[in-house]
Amino acid sequence: MQQGFIIPVYNHGNTLQNVVAELSAYNLPILIVDDGNKEQDKTYINLVCQKFNNITLIVNRRNRGKGYSVCRAIKTAYKMGITHLFQIDADGQHDMEQVKTFLEKSKENPDSLISGCPVFDETIPENRKNGKQISNNYASFVTLTEGYIKDAMCGYRVYPVEPFFKILKFSYIDTHMGFDTEILIRLIWKNVPLIYLPVKVSYPVGGKSNFRMVRDNIRISFMFARMTIGMWIRYPMLARRRKRNKIGKEEK
Repeated sequence: MQQGFIIPVYNHGNTLQNVVAELSAYNLPILIVDDGNKEQDKTYINLVCQKFNNITLIVNRRNRGKGYSVCRAIKTAYKMGITHLFQIDADGQHDMEQVKTFLEKSKENPDSLISGCPVFDETIPENRKNGKQISNNYASFVTLTEGYIKDAMCGYRVYPVEPFFKILKFSYIDTHMGFDTEILIRLIWKNVPLIYLPVKVSYPVGGKSNFRMVRDNIRISFMFARMTIGMWIRYPMLARRRKRNKIGKEEK
């Protein structure tokens, strides 16, 4: 097993160094994606790349979105022989003390997607909290699961690279804010086990959000429309799996 980190960066170059400083202690490859940043953020990113070892910089000529950036990093990681890629946001909102626990859990369960289940403090915006619940409910619907998906949107995850890479060969994945939910759904469709671990999340005062209310809600709506079509195509298989899992739980 070869683990590594992926940090997509857009408008958060000034917080990147703190995140990388924490991760550098693990002496693992760090893939940073410059998602078409402007000059000031590019300067921050380049300084980080010069200061720390084990960094591979991937540059998008223009802003392509978080999903595009992570998918591009997965392809790069696959070529590098990285088997498990830990996605962490550059804005520093996630508790970095949990990194070791997530890496260890991934080692214990190499076939699984290890995902954060956010423990929010009082700084979370109410609209963000409501939006997460809607996404959780819809993701549960299109996967025919109930009580399995605790958070569909958390970007603090350790991905097994191979099944993710195979999905990219045949599927379009939302390139922006619908990415985290869509790839979670598609991995569940592929029967990749999902394990949640709690992670503290805070929204720093004055922090920048890349979420665009109109644009991203439209994209997320289209993503869920595609996922609904995909669910009906896979319905017989998902229904059999749900029945089998229920029987297994009853027997236990």
